[in-house]
Amino acid sequence: MRALPTFSVQIWTARDWALTALAFVVVCVAGLTAGRGLAEWGGDVLRLRLGGDAEATRVVVDLDGPVDGSVVEDGGQGRVVLSLRGARASAALEGEGRGLVRRWRVTSQAGGSRVELNLAAGARIERRFLLPPGDGVAHHRYVVDLAANGRPAATPAPERRAPARREKPLIVIDAGHGGRDPGALGHDARESALALAAAVALKTELERTGRYRIMMTRDRDVYVPLQRRVEIARAAGADLFISLHLDSSADPATRGASVYTLSEQGAGRAIREFTGRDDWTRQLDLPGHDPGVDRILLDITQRSTQNQSARFARGLLGEIEGAGHPLLRRSHRDAGLAVLLAPDVPAVLLEMGFITNPDDARALGSEAGRRRVVRAVVRGIDAFFLDAAPTQYASAQNGAGRP
Repeated sequence: MRALPTFSVQIWTARDWALTALAFVVVCVAGLTAGRGLAEWGGDVLRLRLGGDAEATRVVVDLDGPVDGSVVEDGGQGRVVLSLRGARASAALEGEGRGLVRRWRVTSQAGGSRVELNLAAGARIERRFLLPPGDGVAHHRYVVDLAANGRPAATPAPERRAPARREKPLIVIDAGHGGRDPGALGHDARESALALAAAVALKTELERTGRYRIMMTRDRDVYVPLQRRVEIARAAGADLFISLHLDSSADPATRGASVYTLSEQGAGRAIREFTGRDDWTRQLDLPGHDPGVDRILLDITQRSTQNQSARFARGLLGEIEGAGHPLLRRSHRDAGLAVLLAPDVPAVLLEMGFITNPDDARALGSEAGRRRVVRAVVRGIDAFFLDAAPTQYASAQNGAGRP
């Protein structure tokens, strides 16, 4: 082992003591400044700047304070969307693009701002980072570098405008578990009880908007079979199905929300189960008059449903994160869960947090915490239905809720 150097304060000079005292003062000031900076996390969006060409484009958002950024859409659908938590946009900013960006827009959202970049060519996010003030620049800069991926531009998502509908969209809210099935257990709460409380709060918030019709699979502590929950949504012609749950873990430190959509394996299972019924063609309002044609149309419908579910999940996660509610690291997941198997109803299962985590359980067990989450869900629903309504080729025959 190498010998450590030794020091003796007995031989320090007056100059040594003075320099030490000065260093101590500098460290204290720096610590106070850093603490104040953390307390003042966030700032106003000053402007957005673009540089580069059709091969590589840099996007710079100028801010008067630090922010936390996350990716909502990565460019696969012709658009890059970022959520900047803590960034305040006092007014909507937008303009013509440059290089890989056709147009851009910055708008306000709960807890921060949303940056939308409509792409002029196929691109991917190469890197993104926050630069503090320095090198003669007095403000923070959130930087996103886009690189061409060699593919043609995807069709950008349409501008948000309310679709013409004969009636309001029907949303089915499913409170997970219930009755003899309590779900996961926390220290002093049951998943079934917290899921029902959140479902009731979501129903209240959605009805307050006046934009939707609402149905619940259960409104009290009763057991409802999983298949029955799906049948309720399909029979009513639901436009969206949301199942509310809480997760659990052996590690009490694990926390955060996540959203499940139907996996490819689950999609195959759904088709097999559905077409295995003798009367499956009579359960759908299909334009075809041949079982082979009906099967093709059912496949197309299910693919459209999966795409809609994934689109809703991405937007929902962005709104939840923007509301300051924690997310799991891999927050968008897929599985063959029974409540997601309807081939013609967009559906997600939202794990609002971990009942085994004290912070999540406390938040979702309080009225204020639930309200924060469900209002984020409402904003996600609003965004979903403001996008152009996709074509459906199959639906339940008695689906009065279909446009």
